[in-house]
Amino acid sequence: MNNHPNPMTSPLCLIENDHGELRTGEQALEYLRGISEPVVVVAVVGLYRTGKSYLMNRLAGKQAGFTLGSTIESKTKGIWMWCVPHPVKTGHTLVLLDTEGLGDVDKGDSKNDAWIFCLAVLLSSTLVYNSRGTIDNQALEKLHYVTELTEQIRVKSPDASSAEDEEEAEDSQFVMFFPNFVWAVRDFTLERKIDGRDSTEDEYLDFALKLKKGVGKNVNNYNLPRECIRNYFPSRKCFTFPFPTTPQNMSNLESMDVNDLFPEFRETADRFCEYVFAESRVKTVKGGQVVNGRMLNHLVRIYVKTITRGDVPCLENAVVAMAQIENQAAVQEAFRFYESGMEQVKNSFPLELDEILSQHKKINTMATEMFIERSFKDENGEYLKQLAETIDKHYADILHLNEQASEKKCRKLLMDFYAPVAQKLQEGCYAQPGGYEVYCRDRDNILAQYLNQGNKGVRAEDVLEEFMKERSAESNLILQADQKLTENEKRMQEERERTALMEQRVKAEEEKRKEMEKKLEEMSRSHEQRVKQMEEKMKRESCQQRKEMELAIESKLKEQRALLEKGFNEKADLMNKEIEHLRRHQPRGSGTKLLGGGWTLSSSGDAWGERRRAGVGLLVSPRLSTAVLQFVPVNGRVAPLRLQVAGEKSPTVVTAYGPNGSSERIRHFLMQQATQLLVQALVISGLDYCYYMSRYWSTVIGRPSSSKVSLKTRTTYTNEGKMDMKSFA
Repeated sequence: MNNHPNPMTSPLCLIENDHGELRTGEQALEYLRGISEPVVVVAVVGLYRTGKSYLMNRLAGKQAGFTLGSTIESKTKGIWMWCVPHPVKTGHTLVLLDTEGLGDVDKGDSKNDAWIFCLAVLLSSTLVYNSRGTIDNQALEKLHYVTELTEQIRVKSPDASSAEDEEEAEDSQFVMFFPNFVWAVRDFTLERKIDGRDSTEDEYLDFALKLKKGVGKNVNNYNLPRECIRNYFPSRKCFTFPFPTTPQNMSNLESMDVNDLFPEFRETADRFCEYVFAESRVKTVKGGQVVNGRMLNHLVRIYVKTITRGDVPCLENAVVAMAQIENQAAVQEAFRFYESGMEQVKNSFPLELDEILSQHKKINTMATEMFIERSFKDENGEYLKQLAETIDKHYADILHLNEQASEKKCRKLLMDFYAPVAQKLQEGCYAQPGGYEVYCRDRDNILAQYLNQGNKGVRAEDVLEEFMKERSAESNLILQADQKLTENEKRMQEERERTALMEQRVKAEEEKRKEMEKKLEEMSRSHEQRVKQMEEKMKRESCQQRKEMELAIESKLKEQRALLEKGFNEKADLMNKEIEHLRRHQPRGSGTKLLGGGWTLSSSGDAWGERRRAGVGLLVSPRLSTAVLQFVPVNGRVAPLRLQVAGEKSPTVVTAYGPNGSSERIRHFLMQQATQLLVQALVISGLDYCYYMSRYWSTVIGRPSSSKVSLKTRTTYTNEGKMDMKSFA
């Protein structure tokens, strides 16, 4: 089921095309923002008046919806959207995009057509190209928009790309992010025969995309659109639709009952819908992040804004911009959840610290999980840290309010219990022989009533200490005025008073110490939990990236085998370079290696999508090697190590971060809870840079050569003595 509260009964305009000016449709974007479940986006493109809208209506399970035209005029302008519950994938929304016809004579601006085609590619997870007649050279020439994608889409930001990266063709990475490609051939009347034998629809498409051998401009022009389709899209599928009805009834297609259409057409249309429902992937962006309706709304805004200001859409920039919006929203959403949950706790003030801690732990964990679930690409933990700081500040405010409530209640209790004593003081009941003994009895009764009173909160002992101090002068006056007591007895009573006051002070200080210890333990536990949750999140994102890369390489290898089978050895060699380019961005191995002298090196290899040949590792001394609990590399840029240090209650987490770009200095976020650690971080990167962290921490950076890492000679110090790093090169 589509989780939007209001089902969409008819399509909405997602992107308006007003005389060549592209604008977002706010009503459609608002609807997308209400969809929090993953989306499968199917877009249809093709020449105008080829029946694209009919296919979209069939996918929506409706007879009508997207406007069908029965004249030579293009009916669809811009891009229209229809969101319906996915008929096969529960918990997913099927987003159908019907684009305006390409090549409309009324527009006269082919550049505008190219941007419509480009947006359909960028937004969809399955792209349906709709054409009429047959797939011949003329049909492929009309699909020239696919050859222009290298000029209209960038994978990486030009600012972030190194010179070496720019030398590599970016289009080799298109296969990682582009949608599946489906060619729907309408009004197909030919026999599907190749070399005299019957062929399948997919074989027919592959035959039409067959490359021509030779050199020269004509051969290049012939091969270019075919190569683009073969190289850019991860999968290809073809459906050949016969005529749906007689020519006389074509203008009534929208109103005709499905059973009145030709059986062959119905059978092909059913197979087409079944394939799209079953094989269309969930929409993802660079890095493998699953897209929901709210994120798709961001993508539409970002891409249209980029195009309207005359820039080229960049996949990396779009993901970064979307991540910033989503992560900030995730912080706000998670904090609102925490704030709301703790508001109920405030209604029960005053409370003991353990009661508040219990609720704080539970709600804080749930809020963090909520943030982790929604956030993505928070590689440096910037937004998680922002959430933690916001929650910690609010938690401190809550503790302060609880202290105020406790103090207010305790003071009121004591003053209520003290009221009769104050009355006796005014009446002079204690200003007579034996009055001090009566006063002490009444005061002890006040203390007993106070101690027997429950739910006083965290300030109970402090307030009692202050009360006793305030009454000490009063007590001393009554003591000195009591003529029944000897001077020696008075001195003994004074000593008892001082002792009782001191004991209460010690008791109050002990309560403060215990509370502080609990607070610190909770801070440590909360930090440890956040680190663990973030590590798990980053590992999932790393797995998504690896899967994304593996699918791209698999697609390239398949295409390479096809080229070799057809005798295109030179093109297969070029394809091999593209495969190697992708593999160089693939995460390398990781693990723990035992070095000489009892030292161990836990390292993680290259991280795809980051600075090339970046790696990170932690070199652990023999003294600490037995304290290592777990090494959990997230990717080639983030490597956390867990240790159980003697004397520490909580595990210690050490995380080394590698560089994120050629313009950045190496960055380390070393999270430590122990103060006597003898771990050294060894970061292998493309920067020759040494950074000394503290007395117990030092970082040694080497410059990688062709296949192995050679370290510059560095001398580092720990409290174990001097160690020459050259021995580990």
